Amino acid sequence: MFTHIDENGDANMVDVSKKNDTLREAIAQGSIILNKEIINAIIENRNKKGDVLSTSRLAGIQAAKRTSDLIPLAHNLNLTKIEIEFSIDDKEI
Repeated sequence: MFTHIDENGDANMVDVSKKNDTLREAIAQGSIILNKEIINAIIENRNKKGDVLSTSRLAGIQAAKRTSDLIPLAHNLNLTKIEIEFSIDDKEI
């Protein structure tokens, strides 16, 4: 039985007010394929609109902080740390 589906099959919020706090860790990963010119511009911080990685880091932090606004039926999360890391695979450059 799904916790967020009621007896009529409708989506609904569940009551978590009496639930104990739990320590959880979430890890997400993604990749973007770019051409050599764009990758070099990012590495050398030559983008006309500024530092691509710093802007992306801020966007990731903001997205994590707004999880309950972005994922349907998600409750607010008491986050203690958000860590965003980047790596550039220069083997393809």
